[in-house]
Amino acid sequence: MKVLDLRCTHGHGFEGWFASNEAFETQLSSGLIECPVCGDTAIVKLLSAPRLNLGNAKAPAAEAAPVAPSQVPAQLSPEARWMRAVREVIAKTEDVGDRFAEEARKMHYGEAEERGIRGQATPEQTEALLDEGIAVMPLPIPAALKETLQ
Repeated sequence: MKVLDLRCTHGHGFEGWFASNEAFETQLSSGLIECPVCGDTAIVKLLSAPRLNLGNAKAPAAEAAPVAPSQVPAQLSPEARWMRAVREVIAKTEDVGDRFAEEARKMHYGEAEERGIRGQATPEQTEALLDEGIAVMPLPIPAALKETLQ
């Protein structure tokens, strides 16, 4: 198994696991490797040090309890922290799809209960919401988070 350090053209660094260098090259040339942050398929392999498995190495420590998304360790890369934050937003909001502007207005004017929502709005709808004093914020969701991760 080869673990490679990869980077997209936008500078997002991530790790990829491949059966061999040939498997990496095949997937890369087929456009199957994409940045988990922005979905870019223009990926480059970075130089990295090999991992050496030495017979006298210490046994790994017992696994720690999972970290809650709101308790993001500082040693994570900025991309990993951002992905965790997006996952938390997805988990704590309702996807209202293209009804976003309508639902945001209903909540703002007291016609619906206030809750966390996310969805899609055109630039015109977004501008109209902001003109009405309704705070909205764009949140690009990477393709990797739109589907169940394996």
